[in-house]
Amino acid sequence: MINFTELYYNQVDNLFAFGSKFSSDRELIKDCIQDVFVKLFAKRNELTQVTNIESYLYASLRNRINDEFRRNTHLCDNEITDQNYTPNNEKFDAMEKAELQAEDQKKVLAVAQYVKQLPPRQQQIINLYYIEERKYDDICQIMGINYQSVRNLMHRSLIKLRGLAAKSEAI
Repeated sequence: MINFTELYYNQVDNLFAFGSKFSSDRELIKDCIQDVFVKLFAKRNELTQVTNIESYLYASLRNRINDEFRRNTHLCDNEITDQNYTPNNEKFDAMEKAELQAEDQKKVLAVAQYVKQLPPRQQQIINLYYIEERKYDDICQIMGINYQSVRNLMHRSLIKLRGLAAKSEAI
C-alpha cells in the first residue's frame, strides 16, 4: 500500500517544476497536481499494475495540463453567429492588407534595432532562441552556461528590450 501523504510531499516540488515547463500559470499547475493526486487516490486499487509511480505521476501531470489547455482553447466569450461572421477576403481589401504589412515591417525593423543595442551575449541568446528557434538545452551547450543562467540571461534580455521599446514608444 502506498503512503499518499509521503508520496505527495516527496514529489510535489518536482512535479511543480516539471509542470512549470508547460505553463507559467502557477495556480493551473497546482490545480493539475492536486487533480492528479485525487485521481491517483481514487484509483489506488488499480495501482498494482504501475511499476514506476514517479513516471506515472509525471505522465499524468503532463496529460492533465494538456487536457486543461485543450479545454481552455475551446472556451470563447463570443458566440459565432452568421451576423458577426465575415470571411477574411471580404473583411480586408488589398489596401488595408498592404498597410498592415507595412506596419508589421516597421515593428520588425524597430525590434531589430533594439536587439542591436543589447550587449553581445544578450544579442546571441535572443538570436538563438527566437531566430534559430533553439531550445534552452541547446543554448546551454552552445553558450557554455548552465540552464538557469540561460533562463536568467533571457529574462534580463527581454526586460532590456521592453525598456528600449517603452523609451521610444514605437511599438
